[in-house]
Amino acid sequence: MSKSIKWRGILVLFCLVLSLAALAPSFMKESLPEWWTNSFDPIHLGLDLQGGMHLVLGVDVDKAVDSRLDSMTDQTESLLNEKDIIFKRVERLPGERMVITVYDDAAGAQVDALIESSFPNLEPLTLPDQGGYIQKNYRVSDQEIANIKDYAVRQALETLRNRVDQFGVSEPTLQRQAGNRILIQLPGVKDPERAIALLGKTARLEFKMVAEDANPQDAVKGILSPGTQLLYEQQGDPRTGAVTERPLVVYDKTVLTGDLLSDAQVRIDTRFNEPYVSIDFNSVGAKRFDQITAANVGKRMAIVLDDTVYSAPVIRERISGGSAQISGAFTEQEATDLAIVLRAGSLPAPVNILEDRTVGPSLGQDSINKGMLSVIIGGLLVIAVMVIYYNLSGVVANTALILNMVFIMAMLSLFKATLTLPGIAGIVLTVGMAVDANVLIFERIREELRLGKTPRNAVDAGFSKAFVTIIDANVTTLIAALVLFQFGTGPVKGFAVTLSIGIIASLFTAIFISRLIFDLFIERRQVKRLSI
Repeated sequence: MSKSIKWRGILVLFCLVLSLAALAPSFMKESLPEWWTNSFDPIHLGLDLQGGMHLVLGVDVDKAVDSRLDSMTDQTESLLNEKDIIFKRVERLPGERMVITVYDDAAGAQVDALIESSFPNLEPLTLPDQGGYIQKNYRVSDQEIANIKDYAVRQALETLRNRVDQFGVSEPTLQRQAGNRILIQLPGVKDPERAIALLGKTARLEFKMVAEDANPQDAVKGILSPGTQLLYEQQGDPRTGAVTERPLVVYDKTVLTGDLLSDAQVRIDTRFNEPYVSIDFNSVGAKRFDQITAANVGKRMAIVLDDTVYSAPVIRERISGGSAQISGAFTEQEATDLAIVLRAGSLPAPVNILEDRTVGPSLGQDSINKGMLSVIIGGLLVIAVMVIYYNLSGVVANTALILNMVFIMAMLSLFKATLTLPGIAGIVLTVGMAVDANVLIFERIREELRLGKTPRNAVDAGFSKAFVTIIDANVTTLIAALVLFQFGTGPVKGFAVTLSIGIIASLFTAIFISRLIFDLFIERRQVKRLSI
C-alpha cells in the first residue's frame, strides 16, 4: 500500500506543479523568463471580460450571383472568339440570364454545344427571337444559385478570418449564423473604427485599360460610349496632403483581377517619403500581366480598388517580373490595412454591418470583479458547510475543492480556452458540484462505520460503493455539457467549456486525491477513529 501511495502522491504533485507553472503567466507574466511565457499562455479572456467588439455582418449573396454571371459572360465572349464562332453580341440580363445573339442556326448550334460543355449549370430558355436575329437564352440553374450563395458566405468567412489574423486580434471568434450572417467577436480591440473599415472593405482589385479617346467631362454629364464607365482617380498633393478626385473613363472589361495576387507589402517611396503598396502576382497572374503590358505599351492602365482608381500609370515597357505597385494619398496605416486586405483576398460579395456593439474594458473589469466575488463567496460557504457537517473529513473535501479550482484554471490555460462571463457561471456551478462526489463517499463511509467496520475497511467500502454512482452522475452531466459545446454558440459555449473542464477536474480530485489523503493519514498515523 505504501508504494501505491508514493506513486499516487508523485502524480498529484506533478499535476499541481504543472498547473502552477501554467497559471503563472496569468498572474506574473512580466517577472517570468521568456521561455516560460512561450511555453504557457495566460488565460484568455472573452469579449465580455476584457472589452472589444461584437459584430454581425450580412453577406450580400445576390451580388455574388451577379458577379458570377458577369464572369460567365466575359468568359463566354472570350471562348466564342477562340472558337471562331460568329456572333453579334453577348449580353447579361436581369433574372440571372445571359443572351447570345447570333446570325444563323448553325452558329446557334455551335453556341449551344459550347455552353453545354463549358457551363453545364446554365439552363437553356426558349424565348421569341427579336429583330431577325437568333437569340440563345440561358439562365443559371436554381441549384447553382444556391451553391454560389453558400460558397459566398463560406468564402467571406474565410477571408474575414484571414484579415482578423493579420490584424493581430487575440482569440477572435468568427462563426456562421443562420442565413447569410457572420458573427465576429474581437476581444481587446482598441480601434473599433479601423476594425470595421478593415472587415467591411470588399477589396475587389481590378486592372482596367483607360479609354484615352473619351472626354471625362462629357462622361460626368452622362455621355458615355458603349463598353466604358466613369470612375474617379484619387490624387494626393505630397506637400499639403490634400486629396482630390479626378474623373477618368475606363473600359468595362477587366483585364486582370486581384485574385491572382500572391503577396502585398507596404513600401516607402524614397522620392516623396510616401508609403505605397507593392503587389506580386502568382505564376498565372505574372504571365497574364506580361501579356497585357506587352500589348498595351504607351497606354494607361487603371488600378481600381472597390470602384476607385488609385493610380493610372502609363505602361512604358513590357513588364515580365509579375510585380506592380499601388500608390496614392496613403497614410502608413491606410497602406498597411490595404496590404492586409489584398493579402487576405477580396470578399466575394459586399458585407453589411447588421449589428455593432462595443464592450468597454471597464465594464469587462467590473464583470471580472463580480464574477470572482461570486466564486469566492460560493467557495467559502461550501467550505464552511463541509467543515461543520463532516468535521476533519470536511477539510479533506475542501482541500480537494481548492485543488479542483487550481486544476480548472490550469486546464483553461493549457487548452487555450477562452474564459467568458458565462464561463465564470460554470465555475460557480462547479464549486457546488465539486463536493457532491465527496458527499456521496462520506455518507457511504458513515454507513460502513455504523456497521462496525474499521476506518480502513469503511474508507475502502465507501469509495468502491460510491464509485459507480459518482461516475454515472458526472458522465451524464459531462455528456450534456459536450452537447451544449457542440451545438451552442457564444455564451452557451463558454458555459459548456468551464462546466466540462470542471467535471473532469472534480472526478480527479474527489476520487483520486481525496482517497490519497485518507490513505495517507490512515496508514501513516494508524487512525483508530474517523472524524466524519
